[in-house]
Amino acid sequence: MDYLKIGKATELSGRERKIYRLLEILPGFLSIGTLLVLLVFSYFKPVWVAYFIIAFDVYWLLLVIFLAIYLIAGYRKLKENKLINWEDKCRRLPVSFLDADSENLERDKIMKPLSEQGMSWEDIIHLIILPNYNEGEAILRSAVESLTKDGYPTKNMIVVLAMEERAGREEVEKKAKAIEAEFGHHFRNFLITYHPGEIPGELKAKGANQAWAARRAQEEIVDKEGLDYNKILVSVFDIDTVVYPGYFFKLTHTFLTVSDPYHASYQPIPLYHNNIWQAPFFARVASSSNTFWQMMQQIRPEKLATYSSHSMTWRALTDIGFWSVNMVSEDSRIFWHCLLYYQGNYRVEPMYYPVFMDTTMDASFMATAKSLYKQQRRWAWGSENVPYLIFNTAKRWKTVDRKMMLRHILIQIYGFHSWATNALIIAVVGWMPMLLGGDRFNITVLSGNLPTVSTWLMNIAMIGMVLSATISTILLPKRPQKYGFGKSILMVLEWICVPVTIIIFGAIPCLDAQIRLMRGKYMGFWVTPKQRE
Repeated sequence: MDYLKIGKATELSGRERKIYRLLEILPGFLSIGTLLVLLVFSYFKPVWVAYFIIAFDVYWLLLVIFLAIYLIAGYRKLKENKLINWEDKCRRLPVSFLDADSENLERDKIMKPLSEQGMSWEDIIHLIILPNYNEGEAILRSAVESLTKDGYPTKNMIVVLAMEERAGREEVEKKAKAIEAEFGHHFRNFLITYHPGEIPGELKAKGANQAWAARRAQEEIVDKEGLDYNKILVSVFDIDTVVYPGYFFKLTHTFLTVSDPYHASYQPIPLYHNNIWQAPFFARVASSSNTFWQMMQQIRPEKLATYSSHSMTWRALTDIGFWSVNMVSEDSRIFWHCLLYYQGNYRVEPMYYPVFMDTTMDASFMATAKSLYKQQRRWAWGSENVPYLIFNTAKRWKTVDRKMMLRHILIQIYGFHSWATNALIIAVVGWMPMLLGGDRFNITVLSGNLPTVSTWLMNIAMIGMVLSATISTILLPKRPQKYGFGKSILMVLEWICVPVTIIIFGAIPCLDAQIRLMRGKYMGFWVTPKQRE
């Protein structure tokens, strides 16, 4: 069995299945266990919990300050990179060849940038895969049109429009043919693929569609035309992705100038600006918060995993056999798959460069709220990677970089635990010693000081919210003419809702996902509706 293709415990048998099921229970067990222990101790040992809450509030304040520094650094790098002419930088790359007599030739080939090995930016072919399900023709058009406006020579682009047959063959074919007729002639190749609706062992999900599309591209274009695997970069974009001009020059420059480029994925920063002015306030806050998290993570690449729209090498993608076809969180799983396949020698290179995407928006206010909750729950389903990492690290214990893998495992456990519990500890558990502790706690001096100290610390921590509101406002695209200046004011004031949104659209859907994983109630892939006015 190829353990790196595992999607869930039910794909295993015997002892291995039991072990994997226990590992699937772990994330939810830790999150729920933390909350339950704090509630129980609030009744029996309220003083202990009160001291813990104060210590946690101090930790939260320091974390906010720490992350604020990263956010500012990430924003500055993003701003700087948007101003650089990446085409000019690609054209100015020095091209030199390695000394063939070097005793360290093989090592140099791995570690030296490709621009120093005789590879030019003009050698690079970009294969762009655009998986979609039932999005409208306008959404497809904006994604493909942005490729033609990027500035990179389209003769070096292969576009694969990956359609789903289960959305209705006649309807999707009509949309795909219309896009091909309008834009197909711009590109080196334009391939339309139709992913069959029912394939045994496959989850009806984006990853299965991407894998199908990549294999068709391999058979019908790459292998048929004898293209060099080492000179192809693959970008898999959600269909609402609109690339910021210069993206492919920036990607090419990064690929040619970093060390060991074939053991890396390349991650842009998602800006949810396509419909930001039209979306409800809570959807805007949630999407902006996600942008800021990605921005901060780019400053900490050792904690970075691939997310949503990203790029990687065709060599790495074919080495691992493309995306798993039984996964919900395929965008991050591809990174973990590569990391394990290459024994820990794989990373994400931050690009500090934007792509534009859609904020969650449905037909009505309530429909949007439901859609956002489901989207966040699907993202939180990424906790399925915790058992995957632990199980496969154990399987490869003798050959894998143990220190590297243990660090990644702990980061993932901590991340999903924090996502599920931090907001609830601050907003709910902090009051439990006073509510459950009874007179034996409420007569103490600590009971009177706890709300004051917590409120004081949280008020200072509001600097994070103010900073987020400021950067969010700076990043906003130009206000549409139909909106007045009052709309801009509301876009700033809506950040007051952050304490509520991080619970309703953060902690709760994350706990929901972890509880489902604990119970073995495996989620299917839910497609976020794409709406634009």
